[in-house]
Amino acid sequence: MNQDPPLLSAESRHRTVIAWLNMIGPVMALVIVYLFFAVRVPKIMQPLAVENIIRQTVIVGTASIGMTLVIIAGGIDLSVGSIIALSSVVMARLLTWTTAGGSMVESSPIFWPFVAVTGGIVVAALCGLINGLLITSLRLAPFIVTLGTLAVVRGIGLGLAGSKPVNPPETWLSALLARPEGSLSWMLLSPGVWIMLVLTVLTMALLRYARIGRHIFAVGSNVHAARLCGVAVERIQLFVYTASGVAGGLGGLMLLSRQSQGDPTAAEGYELDVIAAVVIGGGSLSGGEGSVLGSLVGALIMTVIDMGCMLEGWQNYVQKIVTGAIIVIAVALDRLRHGRKA
Repeated sequence: MNQDPPLLSAESRHRTVIAWLNMIGPVMALVIVYLFFAVRVPKIMQPLAVENIIRQTVIVGTASIGMTLVIIAGGIDLSVGSIIALSSVVMARLLTWTTAGGSMVESSPIFWPFVAVTGGIVVAALCGLINGLLITSLRLAPFIVTLGTLAVVRGIGLGLAGSKPVNPPETWLSALLARPEGSLSWMLLSPGVWIMLVLTVLTMALLRYARIGRHIFAVGSNVHAARLCGVAVERIQLFVYTASGVAGGLGGLMLLSRQSQGDPTAAEGYELDVIAAVVIGGGSLSGGEGSVLGSLVGALIMTVIDMGCMLEGWQNYVQKIVTGAIIVIAVALDRLRHGRKA
């Protein structure tokens, strides 16, 4: 009996150390990767290069926020890249909508882009909700469901766009990822970056302070125990997949802003980048662990690697090999952390 408190104390200290490592590890990895390229290519340290890294992280970073919730809850969403592309196409289509009186954007240059964005995000949320409904109602594995919807959603986007990019008229949406200049120079960062940061803070608050945040962790840690404790597991799963869809829709908005068109073939492979960002950031594919801030750091690491390889002049296949190796290492480290559970 006298030995119990020290044992419990040791276990508590161990968990605290693991939590700190999960928090600090991704940041240390980001610093190491950045310094590696900074030594080889000093140009990456220039303010303009740093700004470009941040702006190029927005699409994957935004989508990774929703993916973090899914992975914490013990799921996976392979359809997020297709959702990003579909939502960008929906927004572009709505922006090109015309009536007998002319272009809707010309008649309402401020309001109509809001309608287009809302429509794209609603469609993305519905895609996420359908994923959740298929998983909860049919009791199918998330991997299989989202692998199927990856193709279905991509096909819908191709059909809606006529298998070619949709070029909408220029609106204020095109400036979301542009450098803030003139009267907007006080923002320092692009509006899209601020949108991503605000979404990050809100999601962090939800996970830390809201009951649903605790339930998400509970479902991912042990779904059977969570159900026995009265957690509405199916509702949590519906919520996280819908949230992933919304985050993908916002990613589609950023894609539309960067490319100035809705491209149904864009964002192919982004689902791997998004999942990798979450895992590199400390998320566990076993569920029950993850950090929105860590996922954002993971997305930054992916962008730094891409930028560094480009400045080095390495060919595209080398970039893919490096990125793939880092993903394997991150998953291997996750398995080592949970070796006792396996």
